Amino acid sequence: MDKRKEPLIHITKRGAVAPGRAWAIRVGAIIAALLVCAVVTTLTTGINPFAVFGAIFEGAFGTNRKIWMLLQNMAILLCVSLAVTPAFKMRCWNLGAEGQVLIGGLATASCMILLRDALPGWLLIAVMVISAILAGAVWAGIPALFKAKFNTNETLFTLMMNYVATQLVAYFVILWEVPKGAGKIGIINQNTQIGWLPQIGSSKYLLNILVVAVITGLMFVYLRYSKHGYEISVVGESERTARYIGIKVEKVIIRTMLLSGAICGVAGLLLVGGTDHTITTSIAGGRGFTAVMVSWLAKFNPLMMILTSFLLVLLERGAGEISTNFGLNRSFSDILTGIILFFIIGSEFFIQYKVNFRKTAKEEK
Repeated sequence: MDKRKEPLIHITKRGAVAPGRAWAIRVGAIIAALLVCAVVTTLTTGINPFAVFGAIFEGAFGTNRKIWMLLQNMAILLCVSLAVTPAFKMRCWNLGAEGQVLIGGLATASCMILLRDALPGWLLIAVMVISAILAGAVWAGIPALFKAKFNTNETLFTLMMNYVATQLVAYFVILWEVPKGAGKIGIINQNTQIGWLPQIGSSKYLLNILVVAVITGLMFVYLRYSKHGYEISVVGESERTARYIGIKVEKVIIRTMLLSGAICGVAGLLLVGGTDHTITTSIAGGRGFTAVMVSWLAKFNPLMMILTSFLLVLLERGAGEISTNFGLNRSFSDILTGIILFFIIGSEFFIQYKVNFRKTAKEEK
């Protein structure tokens, strides 16, 4: 074959890559990303890039309160990421986590408002937990049922469920608004604090962090060592193979989506009952979509998701500090975040694939 007709570059899939080498590629990508960010910062603003990087860490670790906020935001993002992971591993694209969190939060707020005079505090909290889990599970179970029975497109279905959830929350916010005409509910049960999840120690965030830590460990065991986790992996690899060996694919789809929705419901419970004590249409904060990135970057490994969620929240918290310290608008910090994420995602390509260049006649001799 004429060498001149061969492509200059061709890409081949790598075999198994040693964990040490894979992490070396990832670390190298982060270093390269920081260098590019430094160049972009200097050329566009004239600000010392090291001062910008320092502001990122200042925004995340500058005070005890900032550290607790970092851990809280990381915990909620991790919780939502854990929720979508079983479905993604099964190749069922649950993009409705945002709506499932909202519905879980709405169920929590409903219990706090409607049952505050009917139940003692401990029983109200128990009802809130059950309601949030069931609400999230039902919201994910609806598209799962249609997927299993009629093979509908779960991506579009779950996305549409997000909009329905948002409008439901908007309706009840107006219905329960305090005072009338305010357009918001405000802090629910501010005087009595009935229905507020108990505070551990001096931080109102510690309970959320501990709950998500337990969920992380359980999800790791569930996916790695349980029969259900094995069935999820097989269905994700090939539905035909799963059916051949006797796995009921429809049952696995519905069960897994119910689990995803239930954990999203827990995230809504922690936000409304644990920290915010109110419900708004934006309480999920886009975490349902950010969780997709966390799950994929971690290769569906719950323990790795701790690192990826930490990185994304670190960048988010630092972005606000950059805007405040240097008078730059939020767009600039988003540019830096985008550059870093581009390199991190790109590093996964070089871990899985190898770039080969066509040899010249001199090299062949």
